[in-house]
Amino acid sequence: MPSERVFALPRQQSLLLPAVINPFVQDTKLSKATIIKCVLQGIILVPLRAIFISLVLMVTWPVAVIITFKHPLKGAVAPMTGWRRLMCQSVMAALGRAYYFCMGFRVVVKGKQVGSAEAPILAVAPHSTFFDGIVCIVAGLPSTVSRVENLATPIFGRFVRCLQPVLVSRKDPDSRKNTIQEIVGRAKSGGLWPQVLIFPEGTCTNRSCLITFKLGAFIPGVPVQPIILRYPNKIDTVTWTWQGFSSRTLLLLTLCQLYTTVEIEFLPPHIPTEEEKKSPALLASKVRDIMAKALGVPVTDHTYEDCRLMISAGELTLPMEAGLVEFTKISRKLNIKWDNVRKELDSFAAMATSCKGGRITIKEFASFLKLPINPALEELFALFDRNGDGTVDFREYVIGVTILCRPANTDEVLRMAFRLFDTDEDERITREEFTALLRSALGVSDLNMVKLFKEIDADSSGFITFSEFQSFATIHPEYAKLFTTYLELQRYQAIQEATPGELELSGAGENQEDSISDKKDD
Repeated sequence: MPSERVFALPRQQSLLLPAVINPFVQDTKLSKATIIKCVLQGIILVPLRAIFISLVLMVTWPVAVIITFKHPLKGAVAPMTGWRRLMCQSVMAALGRAYYFCMGFRVVVKGKQVGSAEAPILAVAPHSTFFDGIVCIVAGLPSTVSRVENLATPIFGRFVRCLQPVLVSRKDPDSRKNTIQEIVGRAKSGGLWPQVLIFPEGTCTNRSCLITFKLGAFIPGVPVQPIILRYPNKIDTVTWTWQGFSSRTLLLLTLCQLYTTVEIEFLPPHIPTEEEKKSPALLASKVRDIMAKALGVPVTDHTYEDCRLMISAGELTLPMEAGLVEFTKISRKLNIKWDNVRKELDSFAAMATSCKGGRITIKEFASFLKLPINPALEELFALFDRNGDGTVDFREYVIGVTILCRPANTDEVLRMAFRLFDTDEDERITREEFTALLRSALGVSDLNMVKLFKEIDADSSGFITFSEFQSFATIHPEYAKLFTTYLELQRYQAIQEATPGELELSGAGENQEDSISDKKDD
């Protein structure tokens, strides 16, 4: 009895969906009662807090000017010492606390901060709001990583200078290398420099998980003290993500609250092993795991690159979360670059813009390929549909194109597919040859055949050469896999129709190998 064809494919655990699908969205719902309460409280609190904040800033700015007077930030920069450092750690820190107090923040500190000699690097997560700067105040104004442009900001630019930040310039092509060298130099200064405080996630999330840590804080291979942040409030007025309230709305809502609680917990320093010193990625992963365990949240492989894809998806009229694919994991596993994933997003959008939720069904899949729904197309779609829910999202599409379709675009496979059409073996496919195969094999209508033929016939010569066929398959890799799937189904059908004696002679092993060939690819 012939074996049954296998459609369902085992999936790599490493490419399954993340625990948190979209950590870059905050959907805070405010009831009418909450809005009324905020308005009534805000009428009194906002003007008072604005006055007190202004008074604190009026005192803080001249103090910051005195501390940074004639103290260079570029060139042969030395750490602040003597009265400058004392004023930073005492006067400026006290004024910073007063500033946040006037905004209504109630700070709860847990754990104990160690000195620069014990842990030169402070890693803070999760990073979810511009209010997270309060951790710099509590930690005694350590150095931070800041853009050069921030120094030119009125008033606040002087405050940033007091931190003696590690400066990053978007205009300088060597900025990343110089930034890392500066972090390494400060981390290994033996306590001469203040601790360097870094938010290793690199972008804001909704605190539902910890995304991939950037490696800058872990390249020096020195002890790192993790610091975790919590905002245990009934109403979340602080989370500032790529989808959600604007910064102005959040600031106003926060000022309308009687108080906003923030918990800052200093975890014990993590001393890297010899293996972790040699591998910044391993050290970053270990520190992230420690922090995630303390927070009780999962970790994901999302990065800032996912945010860029999310924005691109929105520009293509797809739901923004459609672009979230855990880019770091996908790129590492499949060896593809961000630009290539971005191009695949364009192809996916061409199919999915008319679909709700940014997921394509077999109907849209067939329409995009200008083909009817047939067994070969159904099986190809099943290969893309990794979770078997009858739809394909962008993540599944990228994995499918990369693992299933592009490997099928070898010269041998394309020549085999070309010979299927070229029945008279004259090295070119006429419209009649093209029509005959598609009508008999895939059931394509005359109208669709004309459109598809014209797309492949790039020079409008009336026939398709192999180079045109190859170029089209490169742009649309789904077709090459479709034809190999069709050939495999033809072979399978032949085995099904064979007599028991013929089947025995052909060998069940060959059939089994054919039926699971895609498993090897996946």
